[in-house]
Amino acid sequence: MSDSKDINIYMDSLGASSKKASTILAQASAEQKNDALLSIAKQLDIKRQDILKENVKDLEEAKKKQIGEALIDRLELTEERIDSMISGLKVVSELPDPVGEITKLKPTPSGIDVSQMRVPLGVVGIIYESRPNVTADAAAL
Repeated sequence: MSDSKDINIYMDSLGASSKKASTILAQASAEQKNDALLSIAKQLDIKRQDILKENVKDLEEAKKKQIGEALIDRLELTEERIDSMISGLKVVSELPDPVGEITKLKPTPSGIDVSQMRVPLGVVGIIYESRPNVTADAAAL
């Protein structure tokens, strides 16, 4: 029972921290967001050997726990998979920032213009297993 309580405390803390960070990120300019994405990509490249070394530990632990070959394959990071993570971050940084974009502008009979504006999504929790590359993809989005 203690483990589930610890997980709940951790998740509550993580959620509160994420919500606080989201209010700051929501105010970031497109340039700041793109700089952050490119910084993450650069750090992945700089620390790739450390990441690969730690991934070996994860793989060894997964094999000890006999989690299955398919999950182990998805858990494994390679030079190519790290390159793909870096590439994905760079691609997203080159996309136009949708935040603040106004679409579907329509006048109402009363003369008021009504439209939709794209706003930051906020905090999203993602549960996934054995796919470390998803972390970079989720961060980019």
